[in-house]
Amino acid sequence: MNLYIMEGEIWRLITPTFMHTSFSHMLFNSFSLVLFGPALERLLGGSKFLFIYLASGVIANIATVMLEPLSYTHVGSSGAIFGLFGYYIAMIVFQKNRLSKENSQIIITLCIVSLIMTFIQPNINITAHLFGLLGGFLLGYFFK
Repeated sequence: MNLYIMEGEIWRLITPTFMHTSFSHMLFNSFSLVLFGPALERLLGGSKFLFIYLASGVIANIATVMLEPLSYTHVGSSGAIFGLFGYYIAMIVFQKNRLSKENSQIIITLCIVSLIMTFIQPNINITAHLFGLLGGFLLGYFFK
């Protein structure tokens, strides 16, 4: 809840990344992480991958606190997962030789579909999705 974060419970900027509202919510986010995480972790190494994942989640949650009402409650790893998409997009833009053209096309397509679904599905933290994506992209630009 944004109010508690503003009252000093700063750990709430990271804990939503590990909490979900339902089994299906957790299953979908876990499925996304299993699909996109291992390849990126192999490219970056475990420590850098973990940093990108957690930093993207925190960026998404900070944006949610800043842009949503104090009564807004949010959970889920979607901001961090969108951060991985953002990092991949940065690789496609700034490090063209790191991913094959085919893999780049798959990632871009899935990112676009995920963004479309962000605006179609109910009860989605749109702010976290967008700022997770942006945060991951910026992290990809600065931490190549």
